[in-house]
Amino acid sequence: MAYYTVYWPQDWLDELRKSNDTGPIKVVFGSIHSRMPSIASIKEGDVVFPVSLLDRHLYIMARLEVTHKERAFDYCIRELGNPYRSLIPGGVVVKVSDAFFCAKDVSYKSLQSVPENLTMIIPGDKPHCKHQEPFNCCAEWAVWGENGSVIQPRLIPDEVVPLLRFGYPKSKEKPLRINSKGVVLAQSIAATRRLSEESAMFFEEIFENS
Repeated sequence: MAYYTVYWPQDWLDELRKSNDTGPIKVVFGSIHSRMPSIASIKEGDVVFPVSLLDRHLYIMARLEVTHKERAFDYCIRELGNPYRSLIPGGVVVKVSDAFFCAKDVSYKSLQSVPENLTMIIPGDKPHCKHQEPFNCCAEWAVWGENGSVIQPRLIPDEVVPLLRFGYPKSKEKPLRINSKGVVLAQSIAATRRLSEESAMFFEEIFENS
């Protein structure tokens, strides 16, 4: 088992708040872009902690035990009925409108121009929580499970933040980058980071005491 953090930016937290989405958390996505970094390293059996910066302090937003990993597209179609902004896999075409169809690397402007060997997906939204939608385009992977926590900010004490370590193996563990005012730099956590064993246990303690 490994423990990871992923970053949720402020505007995504605002979207969750507007939607009254407090979980429990069901899924975490990774994309091919830095705004929602890859989660290819996360495996079934791992634990993921979304984190964020609020008023210059570091917070853990949720805890998710990963029991499944699959393409984001497959998750979205099955659970949400709509691919949203996930990557379309090869061999599939998605109906966007009566005159527009999207496949992996090409679009078609009429049904007649869609090759017969492609599987047609006709979106239709299913009831779901806001956090189940990818918040960035080109979502590649989804890790999910049924034992997720409530989504709410849990403060990491400022004096503890410099003690946190990330990386693997132990010889490559590094702290977060912090500016002269003691504030964590956003680019330091805007990545999928593997927690050290000691840091992971501290994260777990926060949940046990919250």
